[in-house]
Amino acid sequence: MTNPDQTPERRQTDRWLEPGKTNMQVIYVLYLASFVIGITGIVGIVLAHLNRGKSAAWIESHYTWAIRTFWLGLLGALTSGVLMIVMIGMLLMPLVALWVIIRTIVGLQKLGRNEAITNPQSWLL
Repeated sequence: MTNPDQTPERRQTDRWLEPGKTNMQVIYVLYLASFVIGITGIVGIVLAHLNRGKSAAWIESHYTWAIRTFWLGLLGALTSGVLMIVMIGMLLMPLVALWVIIRTIVGLQKLGRNEAITNPQSWLL
């Protein structure tokens, strides 16, 4: 008797959890969805950390990019929150959100073209 977990249908549905291109697409979409449903960004960062170091080099650049995008975006959001006291945060918060959105879209576009992130350690693009 065969194991039901090994059927082709089962493997196909679980692919989004496994390291690779599909998993990175899910992570990027979770980041974008976090602007509407806050918790999805946390799910995305957990998936990124769990699967980092288990893929081809060009996909690894996306994991690094996504992880840095999350943590730097969180740092920017927290800084903006503190600076709300002096009203600077009201200007900074939309800029941080735009920065995260742009980096996520750039990542999705490069992933769709099977390209590595040129400098995944960068703060900008």
